[in-house]
Amino acid sequence: MTQREVVVRKEAVEAATLTGWRWLAVRPALAVNTRLAALAVLVAALLLGAGLGPLPALALDTSAGVGLQERALFQDRVDYTLTNQSGVDFSGQQLANTSFAGALGRDADFSGADLHGSILTQGVFSRSDFRGADLSDALMDRADFSETDLRGALLRGVIAAGSSFSGAQVENADFTDALLDRADQRALCQRASGTHPLTGISTRASLECG
Repeated sequence: MTQREVVVRKEAVEAATLTGWRWLAVRPALAVNTRLAALAVLVAALLLGAGLGPLPALALDTSAGVGLQERALFQDRVDYTLTNQSGVDFSGQQLANTSFAGALGRDADFSGADLHGSILTQGVFSRSDFRGADLSDALMDRADFSETDLRGALLRGVIAAGSSFSGAQVENADFTDALLDRADQRALCQRASGTHPLTGISTRASLECG
């Protein structure tokens, strides 16, 4: 083994140890630090070679802020991926960057919760309460938000392509820079009214309603 290989192997093992085997969070469609990405692959190879089994699937990072989009991050929050959280009370909790990917969250209470940068991809949150929640920069594509209460919610910069907002209440919500399917955008405009209490942005203006 060359000196270079020894150094890279050492760095990979240290990276895995420091993270406590947490998921690597990598933002899609953006350039990431190639050295960290290479280390992630090497860690997986080392674990497989040592008979420890594969690492969990990679989670997606939706963190906002200058510099964060171009590097890999390690997620420190509780992971609710593929769990059943239906009816659970998360009201007012700090859940920024937490993953609810593929989770069941029907009739759950997220009112007033900080879900900034969270991952709700392919989750089911029908009839849940998101009143006043901070969902800015959340990744919530292909998720079910039918009949949810999004009144006063902050959804700036969310990625919600392929999601369903059928019957959702959106009074006073802010969808500025949100990525929505055109059909959803038109349907939401039919129910949009009011102004977000913190940003002062009209819900209809944030949805670019005609």
